[in-house]
Amino acid sequence: MSFRDDSQLDPSQVSDQRGRGGLSRGGLAVGGGGLGIGGIVVLLLLQFLGGGGGLGQLSDLQDQTSATSAADSDLSTCRTGADANARQDCRILGFVNSVQAYWKGEFASQGRTYTPATTYFESGSWSTGCGPASTDVGPFYCPVDKHVYIDLAFLDELRDKFGATGGPLAQGYVIAHEYGHHIQDLLGTLKSGSSSQGATGGSVRTELQADCFAGVWASHATQGGLLNPITKAEIDDALNAAAAVGDDRIQSETQGSIDKETWTHGSSAQRQKWFTTGYRTGDMKQCDTFGGSI
Repeated sequence: MSFRDDSQLDPSQVSDQRGRGGLSRGGLAVGGGGLGIGGIVVLLLLQFLGGGGGLGQLSDLQDQTSATSAADSDLSTCRTGADANARQDCRILGFVNSVQAYWKGEFASQGRTYTPATTYFESGSWSTGCGPASTDVGPFYCPVDKHVYIDLAFLDELRDKFGATGGPLAQGYVIAHEYGHHIQDLLGTLKSGSSSQGATGGSVRTELQADCFAGVWASHATQGGLLNPITKAEIDDALNAAAAVGDDRIQSETQGSIDKETWTHGSSAQRQKWFTTGYRTGDMKQCDTFGGSI
């Protein structure tokens, strides 16, 4: 998925905090590689506060931490689609712009007002309204401070550790999923739907709806003037990314067995199904994961 070279980006929607010296890793009580007890507490806190638990169960990826990336770029230089095509951080900024532009228009068509959310690029360990966080938690939305947090190193993990094929639209899916939680928050459905685990629990239904909302954005993404038309291969990349972070796939690869009672995000097949539902219909009303079978 590529951006139109002459399209204009808005750097104000992203705050680049990489390498800014957030919390020390010792302050998070993170053990020798992987998600320590501090990180597990963060995950539980995020889910307790109402969603935004990230794309998958990163707590299962013990002894696998991503490298901390220093702030080596200035997002103020991300001005055009050409910049987004040339640099990953500018590309993610472009996806943030595209996702928020779509939902602003969609809310307006329903007589609602869309409240923008800022995305924070982070590295290492940092503070959020939902408590301390670190790279190990993965991308997430915090409903307390209304921010999306992502360490861009996760995009490499999605390919290298989760086995996703990668590609720009797979990265767009990550951003659109987290903003799906923001949409749930604005609609007042986030906290009510994310309390229980299990294959049919509220947490899974919440995450699958965020996947569906991501698909709805993808269905309309080229209408905002930022992006070139989406190809089938790019949709396949997004579906592959959704499958890569399915609960069943992660559990199978990390613990050798599948326990549906502990699911929080849904199976690979479910995640693909609901992204596809959003993409094919382009209608957020078709994303009711709470009203029936999933």
